[in-house]
Amino acid sequence: MVLGALKGILLLEVQLVGCVPTVYLETYGCQMNVNDTEIAWAILQKNGYRRTKELDEADVVLLVTCSVREKAEQAIWNRLRHLKALKARRQQARLPLRIGILGCMAERLKEEILHREKLVDIVAGPDAYRDLPRLLAVAESGQQAANVLLSLDETYADILPVQTSAGGTTAFVSIMRGCDNMCSYCIVPFTRGRERSRPIASILQEVRMLSDQGVKEVTLLGQNVNSFRDMSEVQFQSAAAPVLSRGFSTVYKAKPGGLRFAHLLDQVSRIDPEMRIRFTSPHPKDFPDEVLRLIQERHNICKQLHLPAQSGSTRVLEAMRRGYTREAYLELVHHVRESIPGVSLSSDFIAGFCGETEEDHQQTVSLLREVRYNVGFLFAYSMRQKTRAYHRLQDDVPADVKQRRLEELITVFREEAARANEAMVGQNQLVLVEGPSKRCPLELCGRNDGNIKVIFPDAETEDAAGCEAPVRAQPGDYVLVKVTSASSQTLKGVLLCRTTLSRSAASH
Repeated sequence: MVLGALKGILLLEVQLVGCVPTVYLETYGCQMNVNDTEIAWAILQKNGYRRTKELDEADVVLLVTCSVREKAEQAIWNRLRHLKALKARRQQARLPLRIGILGCMAERLKEEILHREKLVDIVAGPDAYRDLPRLLAVAESGQQAANVLLSLDETYADILPVQTSAGGTTAFVSIMRGCDNMCSYCIVPFTRGRERSRPIASILQEVRMLSDQGVKEVTLLGQNVNSFRDMSEVQFQSAAAPVLSRGFSTVYKAKPGGLRFAHLLDQVSRIDPEMRIRFTSPHPKDFPDEVLRLIQERHNICKQLHLPAQSGSTRVLEAMRRGYTREAYLELVHHVRESIPGVSLSSDFIAGFCGETEEDHQQTVSLLREVRYNVGFLFAYSMRQKTRAYHRLQDDVPADVKQRRLEELITVFREEAARANEAMVGQNQLVLVEGPSKRCPLELCGRNDGNIKVIFPDAETEDAAGCEAPVRAQPGDYVLVKVTSASSQTLKGVLLCRTTLSRSAASH
């Protein structure tokens, strides 16, 4: 009788496990989308879903999508063609599969996504992830469901994302959403809405939790991260608007009030002296001196800045509505380098924007040579519906010319990045170990303060704290590496010792 009861309990447990809906999440595009995937999963987890890494096990497949370029959207349409065959097979086996499109593409193309072949069951924009359980419940009844409403205040401040980065060494923390800049080429204000910032208290809570979990590097995320402005408390609302970088302007009026990015950066950097702090993606207009001073003074704020230029031509920058000239941008670069000696710089560039001439292109080439960035993100222009460029400008640079110009920019960037990185040969670099090198299991890989990849042998080494026994570096350890060679993307070196962020800072 007892044996029969145990069999009954086991059978009941199997049936209950079988009832738990399983979700498969796939992420495309920027780091904000990776963070959104973690937010969506946190919401679904609380509502009884189980996550799987195996597509064939899933009851629900959710694609977190990107709309910034046509190529990104095409990747989703191609993926949906593959999923169509899987869905048909599952229907034949009477095991229904629900497919959802989340994020920016959902926001931009809701009608087309729902109507094209009736393949997609749910569509949820970037501000509608709290609604996912309801949308999926509607889909269970056989109906399509959508929510692409943009919000003026949704920041998901109360939802702690489920961090999934490899080894738990690094993590990303979203601090604000949306963008008010309205650059003429950019779809982001139309897919992610207006700027709104998380309360500082909720950000600090998340960073403390990550510190307690042993995370050694946090990147603060936002579409326009350094225009952060916390208005959550009445007493925050009387502060004056910060001064823009010299020679920079905005399409909107100055916004007084709120705790600003410098205050947040100060507070976050105090939480854990052994945790590196980065932030992305900023706009060059929002670099007041107090932010630059903080980066220079605090040993755990990385001496690395992303300064998206987009073009080296003042005429093209004006057409892009970037709010600065070539000269103002270069003045900012010089000011940054004076304020933060040894700073590593990265940038974004668009090749072949509307009306770009060969002379404009050569000005971008010369900017790449003059600034000599360590890291670059370069793309051919892809016109997006809804943008100002779509309504006001002509996409008149032929595709083959865009491609040629892009290739020229990439070549020049790599030449200059190689020179910038070669200057580090012979220097000791503090590296946060991330794990084994993908190319060689006998080597480890990590990143230096400037966010450049560093490869070094996985060998026993001494500990700077004075331990007599040799140690092996593990993910999450800080190590000193002497650089022996460099390319445009990678540094290689020899392992000197294991250390800590504070000890390394004190020895300089």
